[in-house]
Amino acid sequence: MTNQELIQLYYRHFNAQNWNGMLSLVSDNIRHEPNQSEPRLGIEKFKEFLKKMDECYEEKLTDMIFYSEVSGQKFACEFIVNGKYKKGEGGLPTAHGQSYVLPASAFLTVENGKITRVATNYNLEKWIDLVS
Repeated sequence: MTNQELIQLYYRHFNAQNWNGMLSLVSDNIRHEPNQSEPRLGIEKFKEFLKKMDECYEEKLTDMIFYSEVSGQKFACEFIVNGKYKKGEGGLPTAHGQSYVLPASAFLTVENGKITRVATNYNLEKWIDLVS
């Protein structure tokens, strides 16, 4: 499997809510850089993040466009997040099943056949407007 195929499979697992599939593709030392938050280091922190996402959000990504640089180790992906806000999180608006559609992007790094970095970016203020 090429690194780009690995990245595409990661997002197919995301859309299928196959968290174990996603986890199988990331390094034990994954660096997860969420939007507007401190980086999470290590697979245990990434597992906690996926559990929280599963509890609070239901999301599907569409219109995905993948980019890679020459070495084939660094990737970017643009997509549209089609979501439902299921359960509120501290400091965010109250959740009551609001739907949202929001453009986002991610930057990923692959080393030795595993994803070692995922950095996600979206407009948090726009998301808050959509669910408020």
